[in-house]
Amino acid sequence: MSELLTPNLLSADANGDPTLLRHVGVRRLLVVSGEANWVQRQAEALCRQAPGDWLWLGGMQPDSIPFSKARRLLGQEYQHAVFDARIGLDVEALAIVAGTLRAGSWLLLLVPPWQAWAQQPDADSLRWSEQSQAIATPNFITHFQQQLLANEEITLWRQGEEGAIKPLAPRAPWHPASGDPTPQQQALLTRLQTAAPGVYVITAARGRGKSTLAGMLAAQCSGVCWTTSPSRDTAVQLLQYAGAELPFYSPDALLAHCQSSSAPQLDWLLIDEAAAIPAPELQALVSYFPRVLMLTTVQGYEGTGRGFLLKFCASLPQCDMLTLDQPLRWAADDPLERFLDHALLFRDTVTDVDTLNLGDARVPAVVTKCLTTAWLSEPAGLHWYYALLCSAHYRTSPLDLRRLLDAPGMHLYGAQRGEALCGVAWWVDEGGLSPALAHEVWAGRRRTRGNLVAQSLAAHGDEWQAPCLRSRRISRIAVVAEQRRSGVGHALIAAQRDTASDEGIDFLSVSFGYQPDLWAFWQACGFQLVRIGSHREASSGCYSAMAVLPISEAGRQLVSRAERRLAQEWTALRRIIPLALPLQLPVSDRSILDDTEWRSLSGFAFAHRGMEPTFAALTYLLARSGLPLPALRLLDAYPHDPERGVTRFSLSGKKALLQRWREETAQALAELDAATCARWQRWTQPGGFRLNK
Repeated sequence: MSELLTPNLLSADANGDPTLLRHVGVRRLLVVSGEANWVQRQAEALCRQAPGDWLWLGGMQPDSIPFSKARRLLGQEYQHAVFDARIGLDVEALAIVAGTLRAGSWLLLLVPPWQAWAQQPDADSLRWSEQSQAIATPNFITHFQQQLLANEEITLWRQGEEGAIKPLAPRAPWHPASGDPTPQQQALLTRLQTAAPGVYVITAARGRGKSTLAGMLAAQCSGVCWTTSPSRDTAVQLLQYAGAELPFYSPDALLAHCQSSSAPQLDWLLIDEAAAIPAPELQALVSYFPRVLMLTTVQGYEGTGRGFLLKFCASLPQCDMLTLDQPLRWAADDPLERFLDHALLFRDTVTDVDTLNLGDARVPAVVTKCLTTAWLSEPAGLHWYYALLCSAHYRTSPLDLRRLLDAPGMHLYGAQRGEALCGVAWWVDEGGLSPALAHEVWAGRRRTRGNLVAQSLAAHGDEWQAPCLRSRRISRIAVVAEQRRSGVGHALIAAQRDTASDEGIDFLSVSFGYQPDLWAFWQACGFQLVRIGSHREASSGCYSAMAVLPISEAGRQLVSRAERRLAQEWTALRRIIPLALPLQLPVSDRSILDDTEWRSLSGFAFAHRGMEPTFAALTYLLARSGLPLPALRLLDAYPHDPERGVTRFSLSGKKALLQRWREETAQALAELDAATCARWQRWTQPGGFRLNK
């Protein structure tokens, strides 16, 4: 292949000319693979060959858009783009930029030398691998390369090889949207214009015109409509078609408005990209309006995707599900969309799961460990497993696919009845930290990547040595709906429990949004509740809970201490966590502080531990101390209103109030027992765990 490409290569014939591509309504992908400088020159030459926007994402170009800002492109349209994946492949950003391209566009994908790509460290892995340095991602890259090679309408140019645009399959002329509603859009418009009060949800892949339809509804509505979206940029298409100035509010501003005054008298609240708005906020907004139209993209890179459909919408008392499936901005069977659907498994996972051969529920489920490398030769297996994971979890994105295939410490188990896949469990290794690092985590001075439960038990539960133990956390568990309550979930947990001891695991763990029925499942599997978070999860709207199933003697001792501590503290904690937990509250002597409470309070006073994990111990200290301690006593009286303390003591903000709490805690500890206070203060300092108390 020549050092520079032939001039006008993108417009040389019907296969490359954007005008002719637009005539048949497709977008095309051209992959340029080779050494960095060679690839750069080819990309620059190609960009000069066809007029257009030529967005450049990633890389070191002066006007390039960082992958981290790709979401700002949602709801907009462009002609041509370059996606620079030579250092790392951000598949979420790739899907987003592809969704913005109009018919007739080229997407240039710049990648490393083809044969070396799978073994090259991928900078994007720093976001999801929980490693301190970039790692190679051979399984995903091999899968990605397989999908590129399998698509006959994708052109791959490799350095040192002769390049030519691959021909398109024969296509009929494409007729772009005229601006009037399509028959499918008109049918939904007619239905919505006469809709009874309630919640209506339109789901669609990108480019199907759901935002356009919402804008048409607002323009034709004789009443009052408002709209909200994660950002104004994502609602550009809706606002454009609404015609007159449609009032737009950010979700938090709209909710604050509704909460501070009577709900506005509206006919419709239109919520664009609803799946990207936290569930509790969305739930609250829906309750204020007679008719709500929510729009959500089923592909996971914009928020929650299919999980939104399954989890949030199912929780609403009245919800009509609508869909658009005919693409408007490009023709059906678009080469670029088809490639992404296969490479990122964006196909309709709900339909896929529904078509699974369910097997006989009377037959015991057989659980086996899966090797992700086997999926490279059997991609259908990957699709079924991933489809089942997506169908059962609220938040799923292409990052999960990348993590599952290449992140260290991932373990996947599948449950089958006969040949039928009926359940899947995804486990993640945690722990194994040094005592010095675990102590720093406990003190609030360090956080490591990953180790969700192990670190939380130290930082929030005062089990400072928990991250030193080896543990395994269940990240996802999914069972085909028709097979639930038939023992599949229990079998998946039991398979890991039965092998964990041989693998040197001290305990299994799970973090979940607390709901009584969900906790009943984990309890039946042998888990014991060890922690409840003081804040609701953004995705589920539930308080975060953590439970542990001990395996080794060290694990059993940890669970015994943590379970007892939670029960002892629950009387105080339920003042800030409004849950009714089935705990047996022990009768304990609060006239003295034990070592656990001294350690917790000293970590708050002399290190960086937070107020919430120390709240119960603070109430014990206040009951024991005769000092005024005005800031702490105000906290005790109004634990949900820190702003009261900021105002009362004329402080600059919450950080200053936190510092005031720490100072008063130190004063109270010193007054209670100066020698013990000094010993524990030394213990909280770096390396202090080596000192004798």
